[in-house]
Amino acid sequence: MKPTHLFLSSSLAFVLSAAAHAEDALMAKMPAVFERASVQYKGMLEKVESDPNLPRTIKPDGSVLTVKPEDWTSGFFPGNLWFLHEYDGSPMWKEKALAYTRRLEVIRHFKGNHDGGFMLGCSYGNALRLSPDDEHRAVLRDAAAALATRYRPSLGMIQSWDHKPFTCPVIIDNMMNLELLTWAAKNGGDSKLRDIAISHADQTLKNHFRPDGTAYHVVDYDPKTGWIRAIYGMQGADVRTPWARGQAWGLYGYVMMHRETGKPEYLDKAVSFAKVLMNHPNLPADKVPYWDFGAKPGDDTPRDASAAAVIASALVELSQIAPDGKPFLDFARAQLLTLSSPAFLAEPGTNGGFILTRSTGHLPAKSEINVPLVYADYYFLEALLRYRAIVKGEKRIHFGQVK
Repeated sequence: MKPTHLFLSSSLAFVLSAAAHAEDALMAKMPAVFERASVQYKGMLEKVESDPNLPRTIKPDGSVLTVKPEDWTSGFFPGNLWFLHEYDGSPMWKEKALAYTRRLEVIRHFKGNHDGGFMLGCSYGNALRLSPDDEHRAVLRDAAAALATRYRPSLGMIQSWDHKPFTCPVIIDNMMNLELLTWAAKNGGDSKLRDIAISHADQTLKNHFRPDGTAYHVVDYDPKTGWIRAIYGMQGADVRTPWARGQAWGLYGYVMMHRETGKPEYLDKAVSFAKVLMNHPNLPADKVPYWDFGAKPGDDTPRDASAAAVIASALVELSQIAPDGKPFLDFARAQLLTLSSPAFLAEPGTNGGFILTRSTGHLPAKSEINVPLVYADYYFLEALLRYRAIVKGEKRIHFGQVK
């Protein structure tokens, strides 16, 4: 019996050692990845230092395209500066992060669309995490109150856009903005903001998913009757196919909403949604999806690094709350290793200063195809920091948990 016992112990030790090595593969790469990110963003800061706006992507000539605070992507650049500060504690990154965050104070009452969570949660939310200040709290409370004005009680949902041809469109991306509401409800805002977030998530769960578990991009409602007028593919290939980043937004949103509310149905959706995406037959072997899961696979079909980054960040968090989290962490690690490879990680001094290459913004509109996108960098860095915290046994506070 003793030799068998020794054999089993040796086998177990080998398995544990192999698992540790697999986990360490990403950790071993992380210093070099953050060094690359630091080099890139220092270079970008020099390029845009005289520009009053905020980086989004690159122009056809390779220069940095910047946008005004009202653009839905405006909060990601200061968020990335906060992540660089979080990684190495550099006062320089904190100084720059604060400066770019404060550029967005002018939109604290913005009501033009549903994107307040992206714009102010990713900027002021990270500022609150890493440099707590009452003014940061005040801006976030104002932003949440502004977002809540878009709530349509007859639908139990937040209207995303106001423009035609839609009547009352709600997009899957809107799940990402609910954290702003749940945070504000706990921190001096109206307690009904939490109810709004839950109602929106519940109605999305009922109406925004196909029988196969994937998400539609746009559902247009009649606010008087509550009926669905139409469903649109919009940024996807077709209304029948799963637009990759839309799936990522939905997955991330339900993971976050379970964290914020504890509602088991949100965790159930996140787990089932993750499994659908992880096992999709059109997912490339390197686990970075094509721009649409229904797009024809092939070398010439654009990828979407931003979708992979969002999925990875969601899966890292999901791995810590799901009953069996290891497959989710393993998958996220594989995605992050791919994104950290030369296939997607920009060479120093290239890519306009952005970190990741090969994202796709809106292919049907022939916009932002195979380019860097500031939000791809954001969720990539967030996922790496979340992963590092798990491996190091540290508790990383999410924006929604900050007092």
